[in-house]
Amino acid sequence: MKDFFEAIESLFVDILFIPFDWFRALELESWTGANILNWAFMFIGFAAFIYWMKELKKFNDNNEENRDPTAHSFLN
Repeated sequence: MKDFFEAIESLFVDILFIPFDWFRALELESWTGANILNWAFMFIGFAAFIYWMKELKKFNDNNEENRDPTAHSFLN
């Protein structure tokens, strides 16, 4: 059983974390370059937020939502 968990450790430490080791080494040269992955995730999240707000505005402008206080069963 111990060999199984050591194999999992070896997989992550020796293989799957190699890109993160590269980013850690890059941080000494360029903070922005080392955080490019974080910037990409922030951009994707911001784009999704803008898209969602546009969709909500579209439904709000069409008056498709029932805004009666008793419209939802959990408000009764």
